Amino acid sequence: MDKSEILARAKKYIADEKDERFRKEVEDLVAKEDIKELEDRFYQTLEFGTGGLRGVMGGGTNRMNTLEINLATQGLANYVLKAFPEKAKDGTLSAVVAYDSRKNSDVFAEATALILAANGIKAYLFTGLRPTPELSFAIRELKAQTGVVVTASHNPPQYNGYKAYWDNGAQVIEPHDAGIIKEVNAVKEVKTISKEEALKSGKLVLIDKEIDEKYWAMCKAQLFRPDLIKDKAGSVKIVYTPLHGTGAMHVEKVLGDLGLKVITVPSQREPDGAFPTVEKPNPEEAPALKLAVELGSKEKADCVMATDPDADRFGTAFPDKDGNFVLVSGNQMGALLCEYVLLSRKELGTMPSNPAAIRSIVTSPFTDYICKKYGVKMHECLTGFKWIAAVEDEFEKDGSENYVFGLEESYGYKVEKEVMDKDGVSAAAMCAEMTLYWASKGKSILEHLADMWKEYGYFEDRAISQNFPGSAGKEVMAGIMTKLRSEGLKTLGGKKVLEIRDIGTSVSYDPANPSVKKPIDLPKSNVLQFVLEGGTIVSARPSGTEPKIKFYINARTEVGGAKCDGCLASAKADSAKVCDAITADIQNVLKNA
Repeated sequence: MDKSEILARAKKYIADEKDERFRKEVEDLVAKEDIKELEDRFYQTLEFGTGGLRGVMGGGTNRMNTLEINLATQGLANYVLKAFPEKAKDGTLSAVVAYDSRKNSDVFAEATALILAANGIKAYLFTGLRPTPELSFAIRELKAQTGVVVTASHNPPQYNGYKAYWDNGAQVIEPHDAGIIKEVNAVKEVKTISKEEALKSGKLVLIDKEIDEKYWAMCKAQLFRPDLIKDKAGSVKIVYTPLHGTGAMHVEKVLGDLGLKVITVPSQREPDGAFPTVEKPNPEEAPALKLAVELGSKEKADCVMATDPDADRFGTAFPDKDGNFVLVSGNQMGALLCEYVLLSRKELGTMPSNPAAIRSIVTSPFTDYICKKYGVKMHECLTGFKWIAAVEDEFEKDGSENYVFGLEESYGYKVEKEVMDKDGVSAAAMCAEMTLYWASKGKSILEHLADMWKEYGYFEDRAISQNFPGSAGKEVMAGIMTKLRSEGLKTLGGKKVLEIRDIGTSVSYDPANPSVKKPIDLPKSNVLQFVLEGGTIVSARPSGTEPKIKFYINARTEVGGAKCDGCLASAKADSAKVCDAITADIQNVLKNA
């Protein structure tokens, strides 16, 4: 992009942006002729990716700001009006809007609600910050046609985002995401009204406790053993951190109602979009749980829990026999929760007919082995919880199967049907009950996890990611995927590649015989998977919302059964060697990009 085009885009943005803060940023850059920074801000327009809009806040088309929010919302409104013509005609369209603790989230959320209201769509706006799963719940509860949550989930503080939802309570997918973008690109005028006018007309309705109370009741209703909790709740101590986000009100309320002792990390309890105590408010990463683990050790807690800013992700740590806290990965907690849900349903006689679970393609197949034991069919889907919701939605529509559990490796779990997104609040409640259950059997969570490895095999999972920021980075990532597709990989970590699954072209093939291709029944996505001898799977996937490419390693090693002393340690060592060798090969791929 040449200098004149960059400046032309910048000047158009200055003319269109009504928010003085964001407009002045660009005016200053134009005055200084900072072409490098302007190019980064204008080389593209934010598009709906795996999580909707997401980006660094600031002035520019490649930034999160009021103008981009306004255009996105007007486009969403135009699409909804066309998608539900009868409701548009009789004036019964509605939407729900929520937001998290990030900077500008409340401003962006109110702007969204007022634009929807100006377009004749009744907007239910939460009076304060709320978790993403409650937004999904509210859409279904209020029978709304769409919804928006303003959040950037676990990203660093300079980010914000905008997730659009459909009438089933799930994030938009094809064809709606493409349809919304088409409408956004065609927007000529953004309609809006004042808050006072919207409230007076009834097109803006403020909501809070009437949804909160139903959401809390729903989370508690998922639990299997209320009597166990009533009898033993006092024996378990939980340390919790909301990481300056939305989770404290809900997690403290739900677990407190169950009689559980919850100690919230004081310095991380209050909402704060600067996230002053962490570099990134991401429960997937050990540094984010540092303060919670320290408090857990001091309090001799039985469990440390964490939710990210919008409380859809859920992280944990548990003490070992020496009292040292061990972080449990997303894949491990997913397996623990999946097994607990299935064994509970079997023990209590509540397993539905044709039970089914759902996981993303980059999630460990650990749960596949668990589901096989309990006679539950496991479905694979694309990465992102909206795809798990899409598969579940098909179950609801045709009645062919009954959903019992969903998970993704990035610390996302869903134990309920009432929410069509991952839910850190209900996961926290189920995890607390699971901890009590295994304690009643004389086992800690870590001891039970070791028993699971002995039964199902040891699973080691690693994720390797590398950032490629800016317009050049996008080309580098595309080049890596193109090279992997054209050249393939015959071996990884010294192990033979038996199958390559190209989700982007919906085919799989043996690299030794690439002309013979088999179809893959998944929507197309820019993902490559390499199935190695021994069952290890390596996946390559550029992020849809961040400038990075990720590689996932899911390695499985047979252990030898519960009676084999030393076998688990041996399996762990063997898995580590395999993962180390594969990691070295991936690093070479990235180094030569």
